[in-house]
Amino acid sequence: MSEPAPDPKANLRWRCRRGMRELDTVLEAFLEASFETLDDDDKLRFAAILDLPDPELYSYILGRAEPADREHVRLIRGIRNSLKFRR
Repeated sequence: MSEPAPDPKANLRWRCRRGMRELDTVLEAFLEASFETLDDDDKLRFAAILDLPDPELYSYILGRAEPADREHVRLIRGIRNSLKFRR
């Protein structure tokens, strides 16, 4: 009997659970709202962003700093912009 294929969205959802509740909320909301529209490269970028330390990622999302990788900048801005529509 074979095991079911892993669910990439479920894996990312689990990884959105951080040490900071603020990040949990923002990242999980972005994932739920945007996962289906992200292309495969952006899904990989989102996974890479989840590897960042909480203070660094929080600073990026607040716009206090920007990552060196331009594609990460684009995705972080997308996360930040998704917050504007939730208010």
